[in-house]
Amino acid sequence: MYKDPVAWDRINSFALVSYIPEPLAGFLDRLRQELVPNCFLRAHVTLLPPRPVAAPAQAWSEIKHLIPRFAPFDVLMTEVEVFPISDVIYITLGAGREELRRIHDALATGALQYSEQFEYHPHVTLAQELKSDELDELVAVARARWAEFSGRKCFRVEKAVFVQNTRRNEWFDLGERVLGQPDSEVHDEVTDLLTK
Repeated sequence: MYKDPVAWDRINSFALVSYIPEPLAGFLDRLRQELVPNCFLRAHVTLLPPRPVAAPAQAWSEIKHLIPRFAPFDVLMTEVEVFPISDVIYITLGAGREELRRIHDALATGALQYSEQFEYHPHVTLAQELKSDELDELVAVARARWAEFSGRKCFRVEKAVFVQNTRRNEWFDLGERVLGQPDSEVHDEVTDLLTK
């Protein structure tokens, strides 16, 4: 995810994510690069999948209001799996899955309401948009690398970051909000970025 794309490069596709901290993030980023070279997305868990938003400033206002109502929580990453319809390789989640669902359901209303193509399934994506003939090999690689990882497979969700996509499918951060801290400092770049 990157900052300050030119205005014409941005598209009407927004999401809400929580970035995974180091050292787990570095491992996941390297694994994604191994599976899909030139994939430069930061390791994250999605709170709201990508969607068009008619009123981004209003959507950000709703996020700022609702996110502090949720306490930070831990998420445990478990096994490498594949979504059968889309052939997306992902890591399933154990602990924290229900908290992610609650956040999703609370936010998928108002300015952020959208008829999602698939039912919300909390996970961490490793690879997508793959050729069918490479899927089995890449799943095997992902499972082997994940089994070799000796670090903690758990991370804490503490912040929600509102992001926007570009024509090059490179997401950039608009603003972030801390969970459980209604009076925390709000990084409110959204209004300025949306009007550039």
